[in-house]
Amino acid sequence: MKAIAIPEPYKIDIIDMPMPEAKAGEALLQVLFCGICGADVASFTGNQPFTTYPRIPGHEFSARIVSVPKNDKGLKAGDVITCNPYFNCGTCYACRKGLVNACEDNQTMGVQRDGAYREFITMPVERLIPGHGMSGRRLALIEPFAIGQHAISRCEIHEGDRLVIMGAGPIGTFALMAAKAKGAEVTICDLLDGRLENAKSFGADHTVNTGKDGWQEQLAQFTGGRGFDVCVEACGRPEAFLNCIDQACQGANIILIGNGKKETTFVHSILLKKELNVFGSRNAFTRDFDSLIAMVSESGLPLEKMISAEYDYPDAAKAFDALVHNDGSLEKVLLRFAGDRNG
Repeated sequence: MKAIAIPEPYKIDIIDMPMPEAKAGEALLQVLFCGICGADVASFTGNQPFTTYPRIPGHEFSARIVSVPKNDKGLKAGDVITCNPYFNCGTCYACRKGLVNACEDNQTMGVQRDGAYREFITMPVERLIPGHGMSGRRLALIEPFAIGQHAISRCEIHEGDRLVIMGAGPIGTFALMAAKAKGAEVTICDLLDGRLENAKSFGADHTVNTGKDGWQEQLAQFTGGRGFDVCVEACGRPEAFLNCIDQACQGANIILIGNGKKETTFVHSILLKKELNVFGSRNAFTRDFDSLIAMVSESGLPLEKMISAEYDYPDAAKAFDALVHNDGSLEKVLLRFAGDRNG
């Protein structure tokens, strides 16, 4: 079979691999679609600190079951599914506390272990997530949506709460959808107008370009000068976290999703003065995937609008190059393996 590998930064190879053989408790899957995550792009550019080379990327994917042992999920050959790609050890303190998403030896597919950019893959049955009739294309978007969903679940959000998101990339936009589902009034900020326009189509109540003069005054107008009840940092930039602190009202919640790579310096007394709550968010739980699939199926949320481009997997190098030079017009980019071009 064929697979996509990154042997070293800025190089993509299409390689031959032996077909995988399912072990006891595993299913054999034919990969349909894979999303290209920011972590995959970081691996490609050499900016992902957890990646070793050579590496097969990919943790946002859908697949069709080729074979599966008898299971209590009712899954059978031919079913289209997605998977939880965050492997945990099961024995560390975090795992014993139930925080399997924050395992001390977390092994995310495509980062610490090889991922799904290949024609066939095996997965433990407990990691298979039923698609309930959802198309492979939509299911490939559930994992990044689950990241946003999990983040929004980190604190209580009430109907009518004013919430601001710093960063309107895919994860920020998915967090927007999750917050809107809870009834929040959502403002989303970014430096790129194209991303802000896209956010409007997914229900943003207000959008603000933080690269233009007067953006702080705009935000103040939306809250009557009191600040936001919830501030979400979704791009990993130090200034975005500092903006969240500035824009938070007294007693506000701050949620951090963006995987920051630079140090952030601030006087921590402001956290005390406002009595702020700061929540980190990592990965997601299987229950986040399950609840999202149910919500998307029931609501008819047009997830496909998040897809900016699709490439057949032999053209992966072109897809990665497009994202490296993304001017903000690209949201989610999918690689097509065995997925239906029209479904």
